[in-house]
Amino acid sequence: MTRNLPEDGCHAADTLRDAAEKAGKGPALARLAEDYPKGPHDQPQSMCPAFGSLRVGLRMARTASILCGSACCVYGLTFTAHFYGARRTVGYVPFDSESLVTGRIFQDIEDAVVETADPDRYDCIVVTNLCVPTASGVPLDRLPEQVNGVRVIGIDVPGFGVPTHAEAKDILAGAMLKRARTEAEVGPVARPDSIPDTDAEDARRVTLIGEMFPADPVVVGGLLAPMGLTVAPPVPSRTWRDQYAALDCAVAAAVHPFYTASVREFRRAGRPVVGSGPVGVEGTAAWLDAVGQAAGIAPRRIEAARAQAVAAIRGALAANPINGRVTVSGYEGSELLVARLLIEAGAEVPYCGTACPRTEWSEADRQWLTAHGCHVQYRAALEQDVEAMREVRPDLAVGTTPLVQKAKELGIPAIYFTNMVSARPLFGAAGAGSIAGIVAAQTRGRERFARMVEFFGPIGSGRRAGYGPASTGTEG
Repeated sequence: MTRNLPEDGCHAADTLRDAAEKAGKGPALARLAEDYPKGPHDQPQSMCPAFGSLRVGLRMARTASILCGSACCVYGLTFTAHFYGARRTVGYVPFDSESLVTGRIFQDIEDAVVETADPDRYDCIVVTNLCVPTASGVPLDRLPEQVNGVRVIGIDVPGFGVPTHAEAKDILAGAMLKRARTEAEVGPVARPDSIPDTDAEDARRVTLIGEMFPADPVVVGGLLAPMGLTVAPPVPSRTWRDQYAALDCAVAAAVHPFYTASVREFRRAGRPVVGSGPVGVEGTAAWLDAVGQAAGIAPRRIEAARAQAVAAIRGALAANPINGRVTVSGYEGSELLVARLLIEAGAEVPYCGTACPRTEWSEADRQWLTAHGCHVQYRAALEQDVEAMREVRPDLAVGTTPLVQKAKELGIPAIYFTNMVSARPLFGAAGAGSIAGIVAAQTRGRERFARMVEFFGPIGSGRRAGYGPASTGTEG
């Protein structure tokens, strides 16, 4: 039974949550709360969480995405998706108070699924409930599992139940892995196109969990080669068949530590899971040890892989030293790994904030950072990131868009984590050289920022913000 709701949108989280529980969504909300525990702030401080799951679907071949939510939300999500280069159609099922109250909205969704289910074009259709349909109890779990041979997956991604868009990626990735795992358990499945026919049937692979720079899996493959291991298609996957290969691994590596639902599926498939990632000398050595042991590799082969990797990374770090103080914050999930790499390269990193939660998969990184004088703040609010930056006055602040804006107002060089750090290699020797280049290029501009702040003075802040005479202090 669906419920009629006031159209308060994102600003009525408590009302929407209460309505969702009364409409039968209690178990779904409880699962979200367990998988993605909230922090001190009860609202997402990044973009709408549903952008994360939408992004995963749009990057996957032969996958149709259908949204059900308020028109303003759908507009914002599709605009952002196309801004990031999606170039894919996004379906939209509109609703009004009548269709919500009568339950007609569910039939509209089902009709849209049937109309879209073309097996020549799609392997899967993803239907996403945004805030209001979730709060109204629209039951996507009652959709057929497949139509015309096309899989149908329904997910709830409400802003009042999912803290960040990063974790929403895991909601869809986990749901897809669950379906793929179930299919593989029933019987033989199609061979992924990404696995060459020349690969041995008994090839042993490592699946990397988390979105990462395209070159990083290639780098990791080189690190694993001395142990006789290769890299499987990563999760989130780019094709449906890739998920079969991802599940058919020797080890799953939770490089991004918040993929709770995905990790659950790997464990149900009987796969061991390791945390952290191959960053810096110490991080890479520890990660190769963990992967090798989990895969049952002989100690001598693990040592050979470690020796080869460490020598190359140590050389890259020596050739690209970092001398400066850096603060790190973001919502991608790799913030702790970036902070580790910066410290190994010679930087002082007194603060690392991440919007993501504390999990067992980042615990080794947290302990290492703490031992090296870095305060790690999980579920960090923007206010905490800004206060840390104000307190330590870094030579470079790496963070989110609003933090970068505040840093530049203070004359502190700053870069956007997503566009500048996530868009470059992080692992192995390539990561060591890349991060040093970013820091060097940005810290050279500190004096220029100071001159700009002095020149413009208070213009653009306080009562001088805005447009017109009042903003320049020339009013009569």
